[in-house]
Amino acid sequence: MRQLTKQVSVNTQGRRLYDITAEVLAWCKSAGLKTGLLTIYIQHTSASLLINENYDPDVLVDMESFFSRLVPDGDPAFIHTAEGPDDMPAHIRSALTQTSLSVPLLDGNLAIGTWQGIFLYEHRMSSHLRRITLHLIGE
Repeated sequence: MRQLTKQVSVNTQGRRLYDITAEVLAWCKSAGLKTGLLTIYIQHTSASLLINENYDPDVLVDMESFFSRLVPDGDPAFIHTAEGPDDMPAHIRSALTQTSLSVPLLDGNLAIGTWQGIFLYEHRMSSHLRRITLHLIGE
């Protein structure tokens, strides 16, 4: 059994979904393992990770539209506004999504579906440097 780790940094340019699939797939392929499990973890409380459709960009637009209605910026019910009107909504969005993902590695390939992509979901309006840890265990 082997274990490998990698730190990935993503410079976001504000609120949206950032496709990180290609970088994750390339690293898993280069690891040389045949079977295992990849854990992807984001080290932030105002950004998250998603597996979603990566074929039709309208899906990503609709996701953001839905979250904007579900958790609006500047909601007067929020008292935590230390970093602006998108501060607390970003934390709620993160709590409603995921900070880690687990994906099997089968026959040397990450077992994601044909139309699935791995996304960093930036919940803040301003730019941020986001750190993601990849941990692969297998043989």
